[in-house]
Amino acid sequence: MIRVLIADDHALVRDGLKRMLESTPDIRVVGEAETGDQVLAAVVAERPDVVVLDVAMPGQGFLEILRVLREGHPRIHTVVLSAHAEEEYAERALKAGAVGYVTKERTPDDLQEAIRRAARGVRYISETLAQHLAAHLTGDVARPHHESLSDREFQVLQLLGQGRSVKEIGAALELSPKTISTYRERILEKLALKTTADLIRYAVQHGIAE
Repeated sequence: MIRVLIADDHALVRDGLKRMLESTPDIRVVGEAETGDQVLAAVVAERPDVVVLDVAMPGQGFLEILRVLREGHPRIHTVVLSAHAEEEYAERALKAGAVGYVTKERTPDDLQEAIRRAARGVRYISETLAQHLAAHLTGDVARPHHESLSDREFQVLQLLGQGRSVKEIGAALELSPKTISTYRERILEKLALKTTADLIRYAVQHGIAE
């Protein structure tokens, strides 16, 4: 039996995922979490085999959660579930420790298969994503400017794209507004943009913002 922890900040989504996963004979949902802190606490309490982790988690960002899980709980594998296009988040998720990446437009069978592979420590990516990553490795496609951002910078860009203020972002990431402003300046420089409004437009145009 594969023990699964569902991490999503929407109760209706968690309930739907739980019903879908428990319709299979080999998967059991042993816990739920709606914030990054709850994910880490539930992992310790429930000892799941697989965590199904949504990209848009309040509190600690999903990339930080992935790194903590990889370093502190290497036997627990994570499948990232996202509403975002694969090319925007998947490569970062896989580098941070995820073994699978599934978009919410995929079928229940795709998620179930990703979980089964994750339980064995086997990576799961779609054919489309595999081709995208291969094209990047061979230099066949131009990489967007935001791929030069660090994970933290990318997270700040995502939150700016959602229209959050520097103060709100600082509170969410547990960093000072001054530190967030520094990240914003670095992002502007790397993306060759001038204003926060430019960053918001960029995030929306590239599917980075919610």
